[in-house]
Amino acid sequence: MATYVELTQDNFEATIAEGVTMVDFWAPWCGPCRMIAPVVEELAEDFDGKATIAKVNTDEQQEISVKYGIRSIPAILFFKDGELVDQMVGAASKDAFAEKINAQL
Repeated sequence: MATYVELTQDNFEATIAEGVTMVDFWAPWCGPCRMIAPVVEELAEDFDGKATIAKVNTDEQQEISVKYGIRSIPAILFFKDGELVDQMVGAASKDAFAEKINAQL
């Protein structure tokens, strides 16, 4: 069973460096973030071996949030080989996230 990757200052750059990565910026107190959490977990399974699905807790990893200008959450950033290629703000459907990932594969 595949799972998402918890990103920190220590592993962020290495994780997004190769391939396609979807990063969910979230916080425990954020209702919409909790609402899409099961979707993020499903995407990690669906894209196992094809794309990396990751999460950044904005309360614990403020440096990363500042670097990418995260002002409201959930914010979902899509990276390809280390480059930011797309982003979404707010809760969305599993299909909407999958479409963005597939566009980069």
